[in-house]
Amino acid sequence: MPRGTACAVLACATLASAAPAAHAANPVQPYGKNDAGGFHDVLPPGTRGLDNSAQLLQFQITGQRPQHWLDQLPLYRDLVYADPTLTHAQIASYYKDATFGVKPGDIESTESPLGRPGLTIIRDKRYGVPHIYGTSRSDVLFGTGYAGAEDRLFLMDVLRHTARSQLSSFAGGAASNREMDRTQWEIAPYTEADLQSQIDNAPKLYGDIGTKFVQDGKDYVDGINAYIDQAELNPDKLPGEYPFLGIPLQHWKLTDVIATASLVGGIFGKGGGEEVRSAQLLQAFVQRFGLQAGRRSWLDFRSKDDPESPITVPGRFPYETASAFAKRGLAFPDKGSVKFTPPAPPPKSSASSAAKGAVGGIGHALRRHQHMSNSLLVSARRSANHHAIAVMGPQVGYFVPQILMEEDLHGPGFDVAGAAFPGVNTYVELGHGRDYAWSATTADSDVEDTFAEVLCKDDFHYLYRGRCLPMEQLSRTNTWHPNAGDSTPPGQETLTVYRTVHGIVYARGTVKGRRVAFARARSTYFHEADSALGFAALNDPTKVHDPRSFQRAVANINFAFNWFYTDANHIAYYLSGWYPQRAKGTSPDFPVLGIGKYDWRGYDPTYHTARWLPFARHPNAIDPPYLVNWNNHQAHGWNAADDNYHYESVFRQQLLADKVRHDIRGGRRMHLQQLVQAMEESATQDLRGVKVLPAMLRAVGKPRSAKLRAGIALLRRWHRRGAHRRDLNRDGHYDDDAAVTLMDAWWQTFVPGEFRPALGGGLYGKFTRFLPIGDPIGGAATSPDYETGWYGYVSKDLRDLFGPRPRGPWSRAYCGKGSRKRCRRALRRSLAAALKVTRQDLYGHDPACASEHRVEASCFDETRSTVVSGIDIPAFPWINRPTFQQTVELTRHLPR
Repeated sequence: MPRGTACAVLACATLASAAPAAHAANPVQPYGKNDAGGFHDVLPPGTRGLDNSAQLLQFQITGQRPQHWLDQLPLYRDLVYADPTLTHAQIASYYKDATFGVKPGDIESTESPLGRPGLTIIRDKRYGVPHIYGTSRSDVLFGTGYAGAEDRLFLMDVLRHTARSQLSSFAGGAASNREMDRTQWEIAPYTEADLQSQIDNAPKLYGDIGTKFVQDGKDYVDGINAYIDQAELNPDKLPGEYPFLGIPLQHWKLTDVIATASLVGGIFGKGGGEEVRSAQLLQAFVQRFGLQAGRRSWLDFRSKDDPESPITVPGRFPYETASAFAKRGLAFPDKGSVKFTPPAPPPKSSASSAAKGAVGGIGHALRRHQHMSNSLLVSARRSANHHAIAVMGPQVGYFVPQILMEEDLHGPGFDVAGAAFPGVNTYVELGHGRDYAWSATTADSDVEDTFAEVLCKDDFHYLYRGRCLPMEQLSRTNTWHPNAGDSTPPGQETLTVYRTVHGIVYARGTVKGRRVAFARARSTYFHEADSALGFAALNDPTKVHDPRSFQRAVANINFAFNWFYTDANHIAYYLSGWYPQRAKGTSPDFPVLGIGKYDWRGYDPTYHTARWLPFARHPNAIDPPYLVNWNNHQAHGWNAADDNYHYESVFRQQLLADKVRHDIRGGRRMHLQQLVQAMEESATQDLRGVKVLPAMLRAVGKPRSAKLRAGIALLRRWHRRGAHRRDLNRDGHYDDDAAVTLMDAWWQTFVPGEFRPALGGGLYGKFTRFLPIGDPIGGAATSPDYETGWYGYVSKDLRDLFGPRPRGPWSRAYCGKGSRKRCRRALRRSLAAALKVTRQDLYGHDPACASEHRVEASCFDETRSTVVSGIDIPAFPWINRPTFQQTVELTRHLPR
């Protein structure tokens, strides 16, 4: 029997028992049913993400793309040109109507997969969004799987293989694919039995609710496989990438969904876990300055709870307040003893393997854009219409097709529309319900720790609770062959890591002469799928109906996310995550002994659970005047995770918050279009030019050199104009191109000129590898995001010397080694050096800009999407905003 026929028969047999009775009522609701109105959103480039072989060939010949491939890109891209005169009426020109359902004249297609009478999927003509209606819960979940495959099947396949550290086996042995396999195997190395255990443990841990969510997952997988069976028989439904690359279709299993959840959560929902590297950095400070002065200097830069760091919510929420230098259980690595243990040696680059391969470097792109989400909400008492307003969304990068997909779901337990990650789109993860909306930003809060496992017998046994236990070896062997998209020669490699009761060993060394293995413990390890409890509640109108029910819902999400909520009358915030309660008196910054005595409170190694921080101790708020977050510090008292040194006195959130505060100051009230513009204006601003440049120019003073004075005047004029990186007249060049170019050049000379003499070359080099100075120029083109960098370091150090005096001043001044005169001389030299830097020096290393004869900042910054398809889209101008974004302006609450 041909494979395609076998799959179809098996699928029909599997689904027969799950199919609803033939007399099921039509579940379709009219447009706007159970929707309060006032929801708009945008998700570029477009809904469609599946191209069959004929469409792929058509694109290669004529450049024609399938319908709905990039029809939302103009909305997203062109908002920048509406500044500064955006009106309320114009919002609908840049965000599409997100009301539940489809207008009668806007129906593009209607289908009931497999003739399933309880399921109807309608797509609208304008954007092709799937609107899924189910008579039963099973119908809705089957529909989400089917529609997900219909829009993103090949991308879903890429994600599940990435999640299983098998991207190179799936798509080819390009260096970027093999590097992603290594990274994922170090973060979430699961065997098939491990993944199945998460399914089996759900009823044990959560009872009937756990059983229900397992069934949800099975129904979802059935929907995916139903589409795969059709695609094997109908070439119009088969993504062209499969025959092009010679990849066979394979059915999905529920364990694939669990694996994909581990990928998404491991990238966007974690923080911490770098205690060893943080310890090495402290050692470098102590070597430079001595024990006490070195510790004080390290604390300067650590920025755990800087009193000047911009926060999201008022009040104090103490967490990780113990001293970094607490001695109880401390396992500080001996200097020079640490050896990191990656799953395999770094991949060797060659002419054939150095390229990104058939899937465009998806792993790098995912991790590059995990920290660009933002949310702006204004309370009812501060808005012009006396109702809460919001502009909010997640930044997950730019992909083709997009790595989020849209869905509109209705049935038992569902009245919701929005976006979700393909492969785990069982529920809408970011979107709106009947009369409320929600969104999230990555929180970076500390859900990972490092335990030093004391070795016994040999390198692969360790002491735990008085016993000498063996480490578990986890191996994954990948094999690849050349394909049409990746010419890497045939090859094979095995990835190997070792697991203890705490987690994955990532380094080895000694502590006071004793051999140890450093293992990373993540609270969500073996529990990535548990967040389904929270997402399902957000989708259910009986579960979420006000700010407090929203907070309770997202508290069931164990990933570290900042969550935002709005309805007609309220705004709210809650920080989700399973936050360990560490053993009393232990350091939150450095490794602790893993012998059992210093475990997380209530730690159970069998189920990898513990007594997590209670609900009320998480940062939270209901109805403050406004809420603004751009991945910044949550609240004072909530200390930054050990891998996070960048909650500094300058943070890009200030770009947003300053505008909101300005527009509500003195009793003024804010309109939705003002809130959109606050986001959009900030999206093209250079944080350095807005927030750091005044201190830089004050420090440089008034030099005699005419060239320096001219450069200063250029930068000062740019600052007064808003320090934008944008091209409003669309001539292909930034409106302030000369100033932008000088700022890019000067930052590269200014920061080392300020800090390297005091820190010394060794410490400065080590530190900048740990935390780069921010958006470096000189390599391949990249869009700036201004999240991590030395922006606050520069500002605080200069204000300490030249005023105004900062709050929370450092233990010493670094510029000029504390001398204003030496500092000013060094900074003037840095400006003189920057003025000699050419555009070719800065931007000439990118082949795309060189080929277009546009060696300049506007080209270098452009957004070039990561293509996971045979059909790409054009680059578009840089904009620092969420990928999926909602505008919300509600005026009523609907009865339940």
